[in-house]
Amino acid sequence: MRLTIALTLLLATVPARPALARHHRAQVGMASYYAADFQGHRTASGKKFDEWKLTAAHRTLPMGARVRVTNLANGRHVVVTITDRGPYRRDRIIDLSRHAVRVLGFERNGTTRVKVEVLST
Repeated sequence: MRLTIALTLLLATVPARPALARHHRAQVGMASYYAADFQGHRTASGKKFDEWKLTAAHRTLPMGARVRVTNLANGRHVVVTITDRGPYRRDRIIDLSRHAVRVLGFERNGTTRVKVEVLST
């Protein structure tokens, strides 16, 4: 009986693991950016895409999540908000707006290896 009560009290004090815990790990992979053809089109979040805002597309992170993206080639990083779904190529983990790509310094190459870290969901 005492053991049951002690275990119940112990479990009550342990915070529940958030459903999105798997997204809190850093992802490493290739990033690319949206073509200007998408300018003004509606994103999966319902907002219009603006290539000059710090936004991104991710397959599974919730809309509105804020992530830090670090260019592993030069160490530059930027914080973006997830507003769309994608990328649709299997070899990419995130699509970034042109503004984010300029901050990260890979506009000429079009793709680069990045680390994506969730800051808030």
